[in-house]
Amino acid sequence: MAATPFSLSSSVDLHRLLRHQPPFPKTHFINSNFFPKSTPRFNLTLTCSSPSSSSSSSSSTLQENPLPSGKFLSYPDLQKLQFLQSFKLFHKLPSGSMLLIRVMQEQEMDMTVELLAESFAESMMLPKAYVKLLAFLVKQYLIERRTLMPHAATLIAFHRREDTDDQGEDIQLAGTVEVSFNKLGANGSPPTPTPPKDAPYICNMTVNKSLRRQGIGWQLLKASEELISQMTSVREVYLHCRMIDSAPFNMYSKAGYSVFKTDSILILLTLQRRKHLMCKQLPPATNIISETNSSYDDDKTNSLYDDDKNLAPTDA
Repeated sequence: MAATPFSLSSSVDLHRLLRHQPPFPKTHFINSNFFPKSTPRFNLTLTCSSPSSSSSSSSSTLQENPLPSGKFLSYPDLQKLQFLQSFKLFHKLPSGSMLLIRVMQEQEMDMTVELLAESFAESMMLPKAYVKLLAFLVKQYLIERRTLMPHAATLIAFHRREDTDDQGEDIQLAGTVEVSFNKLGANGSPPTPTPPKDAPYICNMTVNKSLRRQGIGWQLLKASEELISQMTSVREVYLHCRMIDSAPFNMYSKAGYSVFKTDSILILLTLQRRKHLMCKQLPPATNIISETNSSYDDDKTNSLYDDDKNLAPTDA
């Protein structure tokens, strides 16, 4: 069951892909320094650098995580890029575990690719033999999308259990979601119904199968909205949801999304699932944070933990 349709816009030679399959690690160890040494006092904490931050610290950050774009960035775009690289959200889950959400770095691409490829294969009920091929396609896609920063970004979430010491192996990738902020970051071949290219768009959300039913999908959604509200003045945000995916649809509805348009039944002739294009008018950024905290204080939202149990990307 899917959160948002998965769309690969890369132009790739499938015959070449079948001959060249990159090695794919199954285990990833995460540096525990990603997380604060002590548990944050509040459920959600947003950290970012202000535009007045020193240029030396920003430059060093960009040198540590260079972008493979090779293109000139205007000063406003450079400021947005610096903001993206400093964007972090910490959240304490009801289980006591900690969740860190931030923009994917280059060295974290392989683990993100693995999560997306396995989730995509699961949602399409494909044999495991196809995972490596899917991983290659997904990696080409993510490489292309990363060159579009700061007009688009891929967020990843790390999960750390509260009852463990600072051990790297106890921290794992929990989920991912992709966000585009404007037409420069829009997908060239979006799923139908087609969203406005000049509007923010959320897609390719998936949660690690072993960590579902903990509200991680909800936190990824709220982090995406918070980032959008900081990166653009446009308040209408769009996403897709397959009609058969009742759990993600319920989560999006509770988050304030409504159906904007629905695929024609004729889409079934192309062997695709019918999808809803959903839309939401975002509140101010501070209200998004308040909404996230209050949602977890409300007993009526406990079902949100069930709504992300099957979040996985699907075909366009």
